[in-house]
This record gives sequence, structure tokens and C-alpha cells, in this order.
Amino acid sequence: MTDPSAENRRRAPLVHPGHPESHLPIVETPDAPSGRASRLAIGLMLVLGIAGALLAHVFEATAANAGVAPVVSATWILPFALLLGSIAAMPFIARHFWERNYPWVSIGLAGVVAAYYLLAVPDGYRWLSKSMGEYISFICLLGSLFIVSGGILIRVRRRATPGVNVGLLLAGAILANVVGTTGASMLLIRPFLRINKGHIRPFHVVFFIFVVSNLGGALTPIGDPPLFLGYLKGVPFWWVLEHCWPMWCVANGSLLAVFFVADTLAQRKQQRADPDAADAGPAVSVFGAANGVFLAMILAGVFMPSPYREGMMVLSACGSLWSTQRRIHVENVFNFAPIREVALLFVGIFGTMVPALNFLERHAGDGAMKEFLSSPGAYYFACGGLSSVLDNAPTYMTFYQVHGGGLDLQLVAMSLGSVFFGAMTYIGNGPNFMVKSIADHAGVKTPSFFGYVARFALPVLLPVLILVWGLFLRNR
Repeated sequence: MTDPSAENRRRAPLVHPGHPESHLPIVETPDAPSGRASRLAIGLMLVLGIAGALLAHVFEATAANAGVAPVVSATWILPFALLLGSIAAMPFIARHFWERNYPWVSIGLAGVVAAYYLLAVPDGYRWLSKSMGEYISFICLLGSLFIVSGGILIRVRRRATPGVNVGLLLAGAILANVVGTTGASMLLIRPFLRINKGHIRPFHVVFFIFVVSNLGGALTPIGDPPLFLGYLKGVPFWWVLEHCWPMWCVANGSLLAVFFVADTLAQRKQQRADPDAADAGPAVSVFGAANGVFLAMILAGVFMPSPYREGMMVLSACGSLWSTQRRIHVENVFNFAPIREVALLFVGIFGTMVPALNFLERHAGDGAMKEFLSSPGAYYFACGGLSSVLDNAPTYMTFYQVHGGGLDLQLVAMSLGSVFFGAMTYIGNGPNFMVKSIADHAGVKTPSFFGYVARFALPVLLPVLILVWGLFLRNR
């Protein structure tokens, strides 16, 4: 007797681009706001976004003549350290207080540093403007990708076996070099969470951050901001791919192998095999694919100067909100809470890290530092270690300037260190905290700041990074 379900599986198309009602789960849809209110909200966002784009341009122009980094006491790194410590420890010490007041802590510490730079540092306003201009560009990119990806619904109608999960992570690692680690993360995190619903574990989110949000994007200038800055400084577009692909394969291959073993053991331990799981139907359903046009607009905007760059991103986000069907947002559990949390925390991070970056730039050329930076491995660990807690783009540029910009193994080490080590903490790269926030708001348990570092980054990721050093950068 023929098995009807087997016949359905054979006839199911690989990709279904439509959006039939039968593909939507039964969900409780809240009352939709009136069309006028929606248009007003999108219009207000457009106006504020364009104003922000113009402000970013003003900040960039103000910072153009910043000159040599000012002499700043190491004491002024304390607000940055205090903010990082608060992000790591306060959810344990006073969770409810932190959830209510983290915006004020973040903005307050940034305000202390801003007052010092405006009142006591010669031309300090230029360095503050530089950081705030970068912050606005950062939020425009992250926010627009978050909104546009929220309008694309990808449903994988297969059980989340270890093989399927590894395939999705590998696809994300490759895609990260086309749409950037931020774009790939925002596009794939929701389907990744969805297909693993019911048996997802913290390590699923962590390995997604490792591979898709960081290590995957090490092959092209589009993949990660440090590589894009190197491209703007004259590094050929395909140079990183040509010289870094073996390291990329070893690092991502090692992590995917560890993930496959961990996921296999977890699924066996759970013993929740469901013979009625939805293997029939399309393997992949893509809804809201028109948002791919807005995604392409964002990627095109990356290569534009300010304020056109930020303006293009704002227009793309507003266009996506205006055109996306509400039911797609409902199934994606789309809301603005994750981007709001990231925006409020990172305004503090960008504000308080100015003294740390100035101190690094001021002392990176010292004799002792130059003596230390005598090998590719030194560049790899120095650039990587600082990129795990500072913005990896200016860290990369500082070491790039110290090195002199030669196309050699030191540049390979800087490129790998700035991208790979961004996965060591939640704040090492922009998508990291966004992925955590999306997972948290979807009800997924994610590791704390310390838990991420102690349970996963140090025992799992760091040995892989050391392996890359030992195979490709040691004694060369």
C-alpha cells in the first residue's frame, strides 16, 4: 500500500514563493491599527530618519579635521569598563532594576564622557562627533536590516535535524559575505529559531552568533565593517578571499563539526522524535520576497557617502514597513523591542569607548607596542583581543595605520583577528547583541554575558581561533 505522505514529499516543490493561507500557523492576531495611523507612524519614522542622516553627515564633516588623537588619561576608560561590567553583571545583581533603568545608565555614562570631551579636551567635540556619526550610521544599517528582514518570512518545512541546522548555518556563513554578517543574521535568525522550536538550546543561538554573525563574513569587504574599511583604504576587493579562505574553512568547519556533535547528542538525549513532523510540503517557503529589493537598496547604500548612505537605508526600512503584509510580521513575531534595546545600549558603548580608542591610537605607535607587533600572530591576537570588546572597525584601522597598510601576512592576521574575535563577546560585533535580543524576545533562553564567555567563547571558540593561529600564522 502506498504511503500518501511519502507521495506528497516526492511531489513537494523545493521552494514555494507564494503565501497561501494554509502555510500560516494558527496565531492570535492583535487588532491592526488604522491605515492612517500606520502611514503617520511610517511618515514620522521617515522624517526622523532623514534628520538623523543629515545629522550623521554634519558629525562626519565636523570630525574630518580631527587630527592626531588627544592625550587622554587612562582613567577615562573607566566609564566604558563600568558600562561593560553593568551589561555583564547587572542582570544577575539587580535584574528588574537593570531592565527598567539600563537606558539611563547607558546614556548617563556616555553623557559624562561627552561633557569631558566638550569641556576639557582640545577639539574633543570632533572626536565625539566622529563616534556619534559612526553610531548613527551603525544604527541606520542595523535598524534597516532588522526591519527589512522582518518582512521576509522563510519557513523551512523540515524537521530540525543536526544536518539541517548545519546546512542552515553554513548557508548563513556564505551569505554573510554577500549581504554582510548583519544582513545574514537578521535574515536567518528567525527561521533558525522557528525550525528548532520545541528543542532549541542556548548553544543553538551561540553557534549562530559564532558562524553567521561573525566568522562567516571574513571573505569579502561586504562581510564585515573592518574589511570594508580596508577596501576603502586600497585593499583589493578579492584580496581577502584569495588569502583568507583556508582559515575561513578551518575555523567555520571546526565550529560546525562541534555544533553537529552537540546537536546530535542533545536531540538523542531529548528523545522527542515525532514521526508526524511536517516533512511534507515545500522544503522552503519564502514570503515577502519583494523585500529583497529593499535589501539590495541597503547594500547599495553601504557604498554611498553620507548622508545618502543613511538616507537610502531609512527609505528602504520605511518602504518595507509600508509594503509588507501584516500577517508576515505577525508570524515573524516582529516588534521594535530588540532594536530599541540595542540602540539604547550602543549609544552608551559608542559614547564611552571614545577615550579607549583615543588611548589605543595614541600609544599604538610606541616603541614597546611596535616591538610587540613583530609577527602576524601578535597582530592577530592584539587586534582580535581588542575587537572583542571595542568596535572592531576603528580597532582594525588603528593597527592598519601602525602596520603601514602592506598587503602581507600581517594584514591577513589583522583581517582575521578583527572579524573572528568579534564573536568572543556579545558586544564584539553589532549583530551579536541583536541576535541575542531577538532570541530573548522570542522566548528563547540565551546565555548571560558571563555565561556566553565562560561556557562557550573560552572553551569552544578560543581553541578554534588558536588552531587557526597555529596552522597559518605561527612562526611566519
